[in-house]
Formats: sequence, C-alpha cells, structure tokens
Amino acid sequence: MTLPEVGIFARTFPRTTAGEVATAVAEAGFRLAQFNFSAIAMPTLAPDVSLDAVTAVGQDFRDAGVTVWGLSATYNVIHPDRARRLRQTRQAARLIDMSPLLGVTAVTLCSGTLNTDDMWTGHPDNRSTAAWADLRSTLDALLEAASDAGITLGIEPESANVVDSAQRAHRLISELGADARHIGIVLDPGNLVAPETIHRQDDVINEAFDLLGEHIIGLQAKDLTAAGPAPLGRGDLDYTMICRRTLGLGRAVPIIIQDATEDDASRSGRYLRDRLHAARNT
Repeated sequence: MTLPEVGIFARTFPRTTAGEVATAVAEAGFRLAQFNFSAIAMPTLAPDVSLDAVTAVGQDFRDAGVTVWGLSATYNVIHPDRARRLRQTRQAARLIDMSPLLGVTAVTLCSGTLNTDDMWTGHPDNRSTAAWADLRSTLDALLEAASDAGITLGIEPESANVVDSAQRAHRLISELGADARHIGIVLDPGNLVAPETIHRQDDVINEAFDLLGEHIIGLQAKDLTAAGPAPLGRGDLDYTMICRRTLGLGRAVPIIIQDATEDDASRSGRYLRDRLHAARNT
C-alpha cells in the first residue's frame, strides 16, 4: 500500500518570496505543502494579487520540487457584518478562480463563527438556524466558483465554528446533495478532541472516520495533552490509530502538519512518517 504523503503548512516558513518559502519547505524534507499568502506577508485572501503573481508562486514551488496540495482561503464566512462578509466572499471566489494556477487539489475554508473578535473563538449562537443559513448562503457562491475552477472546497470541522463536529459536517454534506461533489472534509483530530475530552479520543476520532470517511480529502496534524497544545508526537493524541484509520480509507489522503515551529518541522515530519509505517505494519 502506498503511504499517504506527509506535507506541511508553508506558513511554517515565513519568507519574503514564494521561492524562499518553497526552498525552505523542501530543505525541511517535504514535497507537499499547503500554501497561505500570509507566508509571504500578504493577507490570506490576497485581494490585490495578480494572475502573474499567482502563476509565479506555482512555478516557484514546482521549481523546488514541492506540490501545492491546498490553498488557504480562510475567513469568517458568517461574520455578522454582512458587507464585510460579502466583500471577503468575493475575494475568496477570486482566489478560487486563480487556484488552478498553483495546481492545487483543494482550497480550504473555515465554517465561521458569530464571534466578531476572533475567527477561531466560539459563540453561543453558532448552532442557531440563522448561523447555519448564513453558512449555506456563503457556500453557494463559493461552490459555484469551485465548480468553475475544477477544485474542491475543503471544510474542516472545528469546535469553535458552525461545523463543529463530525455530525454537523455530515449534515452539511447531506443537505448539499449533488453540490457535495465540490466539497471535501479536511479532518483535524486536534480540532475535534479537546483537552478535556482527550480520554475519549478513540470514540471521537473513530466516529469522525466512520461518518465522513468517503468525503475526507486530507488530514491536518497537530497534538495536544490534557493541559493544552503540544508539539506533534509529544502530546497524547494516538497517531498510530489515526494513521491506521487514514490507511483504511483505501486511497492516498495527504496529511499536512500544522502548528509546527520551523525548528521542529523536520522532526515532526519524521515522526508522522514513522507512525504511518507503524500503522501499516500493525
């Protein structure tokens, strides 16, 4: 069985140019990356980036021997300020239109929060009917862009957002019907398991794979303990089990390392590859 490719967030290596970022990714031992324009000190949605500049980013990564699997287009898709939300949705749609120039498989999103201060902080009304309706409305515009571009929108279940669980992700896919072919799930176990629920991680992670397995297009990898975040492989998440379930999908789904420091990136990559080999041999 071919093992999944292990990649890393390109923003782990902030530099002045995309060529410098791509070289740093390759020198750390990776041939796969998720790109965010923040890696080169631009806004994530890069509203002013030109077609030529996007083309150059793709060429820089190809020259370094690194495939850009995903492009981050994260913004608060249900922000209560409707004018801001619509403006950023137009920016995200433009980025999606240009994403094939990078050769990406997916453009990743978050599902939003009604918290106006922080996109990654929850709000008690995130499970309201109105929040769900705003998510669906925004997705309609982005799904059209994804269809035209021939890419997949990656939705990541995240405890602080509207799609906060495997069950809610499954509901979204079910409601989308035929449009669900343009949606894929990016599964991050560290976003579904919280420090206070780490003792139940097997139940939480297995449920996510059971409900969403056929829709999973990628994984993200970070770690945590009962006290909070930890470097990958130095926390308590069972990555042998996670890798075993990933191999069980029956297709090569990439695993992208998130939240590693630049100094720890190479070790994190070796750790995850070791876990994949261990999972294959058990």
